[in-house]
Amino acid sequence: MHEFDDLEPAGFAAGGLEADDPTARDLPPERSPDPEVRLQHARDVAWRALNRRDHTVAEIARVLARKRVEPAVIDAVVGELCEQGYLDDGRFAHRFAEDRRRLDGWGAERIERKLATLGVDRALIAAAVGCQGADDELDAAVALLRRRFPDPPATPRDCERALGMLIRKGYELELAHDAIRRHAGAPALD
Repeated sequence: MHEFDDLEPAGFAAGGLEADDPTARDLPPERSPDPEVRLQHARDVAWRALNRRDHTVAEIARVLARKRVEPAVIDAVVGELCEQGYLDDGRFAHRFAEDRRRLDGWGAERIERKLATLGVDRALIAAAVGCQGADDELDAAVALLRRRFPDPPATPRDCERALGMLIRKGYELELAHDAIRRHAGAPALD
């Protein structure tokens, strides 16, 4: 027998939870018997996700669920982050819509579809997409056409290609036709 065999391992008190259950120290944090450890683990997971980029409430809830966090803990963490202002679907929707319009040339329909898949409420989507008027959307579509097609489409095939590109970017069919006419120098139909 060695002289240190009778000492308790560091951090484990005699008769404590760890002494009663030797496997408790081997459990992942999401399965810990201590609710505070599970809550802190969920916070850590949420913060790691938010450090990479802004997320919607539904996205953070999905991230936590994939990490096997309990539903009650997910609700608590999401509630804390919303209360503290770190999660805000309205702010996310406005930033997302502005970025997709400016950086990628997306139209309102594509922005709406993407925000819906990200779990944003319909009212918040409508507010974010509705802040750009029809004239601004037409101007954005024409600017995109000018970047992609410096020379206005001359043949029916070129018009179809330009129209297809605008539709894929999320512009309404009528607005896409108006943008092609304006790019070609013809007046838009009202």
